[in-house]
Amino acid sequence: MKILVVGGGGREHAIIKKIKENKNVEKIFALPGNGGIAADAECVNISATDIEGIVSFAVENKIDYAVVAPDDPLVLGAVDALEEKGIPCFGPKANAAIIEGSKVFSKDLMKKYGIPTASYEVFTDMAAALEYLETAPIPTVIKADGLALGKGVIIAETRQAAKDAVVSMMADKVFGKSGDRVVIEEFLTGPEVSVLSFTDGKTVVPMISSMDHKRAGDNDTGLNTGGMGTVAPNPYYTEAVAKECMEKIFLPTVNAMNAEGRSFKGCLYFGLMLTPNGPKVIEYNCRFGDPETQVVLPLLESDLLTVMQAVTNGTLAETKVKFSNSHACCVVMASKGYPTSYEKGFEITIPDDTANTTFVAGAAIKDGKLVTSGGRVLGVTAVSDTLETAIKKAYEKVDTIHFDNAFFRHDIGAKAMKATEEK
Repeated sequence: MKILVVGGGGREHAIIKKIKENKNVEKIFALPGNGGIAADAECVNISATDIEGIVSFAVENKIDYAVVAPDDPLVLGAVDALEEKGIPCFGPKANAAIIEGSKVFSKDLMKKYGIPTASYEVFTDMAAALEYLETAPIPTVIKADGLALGKGVIIAETRQAAKDAVVSMMADKVFGKSGDRVVIEEFLTGPEVSVLSFTDGKTVVPMISSMDHKRAGDNDTGLNTGGMGTVAPNPYYTEAVAKECMEKIFLPTVNAMNAEGRSFKGCLYFGLMLTPNGPKVIEYNCRFGDPETQVVLPLLESDLLTVMQAVTNGTLAETKVKFSNSHACCVVMASKGYPTSYEKGFEITIPDDTANTTFVAGAAIKDGKLVTSGGRVLGVTAVSDTLETAIKKAYEKVDTIHFDNAFFRHDIGAKAMKATEEK
């Protein structure tokens, strides 16, 4: 089989490595891929948002199956365009990808169908938003409506910070048109849990839960990022919580999308907060999370491509999806200055014995060498029988990898370890 994977980050590298395990796969193309992915797939310089270019390439190269991994091409209708040409895909169509593409849509969906989430207000007028913030409870959460590379959410600890966030989104357009509408919502408290799930629009199969670390600095300080590391499973996500989430959130969401004529097939990501009043949805993503994928897929024992095809074919209920009982930890190595400005072009050295579970996100090939080309550069993952040893091994691997201006958090998994010890 010839497989096409759209995207070029650490998530796509993890997906490609897992798909490679299928004996029927003869060739994998990554559009555009990156310097590290080039070791596992043929990278083609076509942007993930160039839908016309992706479709033309897929048709010309007789692609048997496509995986559209990032949010942008999904929202833009890449799956719709590929399927029109007879190419089966993993990923939701545009009318279902709106669950991530518009915060306003997803909040209104939850409200309409009684899916637990934070209370909220929607604003298209900046003056009205600022007036609302004069009396809104603080802290509060400000969200840009559209896609913003995972950075369009500001947790405002003060009234002034909340107002500044609204002005930056609505007037300064720091997230472009994504900030034309903003959601101002209740600040929830409790442990956060990420649950990726396979769904064919009927059946929902949750993957192993994970815990992301969004802030750039140790002890959850600094700016929000796309994610500085993850561990799986998340110790706060007990069997009882999982059962409640399936009954009150997962199945109701898939059923709500069906009722709206927006059947969701692909990976539906649930960002959850385990509040004192039960689990609530913080956000939906219409695709695999990054860097959650880098800890979840190494724990998948079933064949990923087979599961993906079952999602596409609507046969997920008859397909075995098995995860190991091990633990995984991923530490993101980033360029100093991320998530704002940073230098790039520094050579990366990765020992051969750590390459298999090191997922390359922001790197390019220059003069035959792997060099940094992005903010988040690598996701360094280790799997072990216990969480403690998975964390230890991940950091041991980090110590063997080098590039100038590298930085990483030193406390990935610390919160999870504390939760495990408290049990």
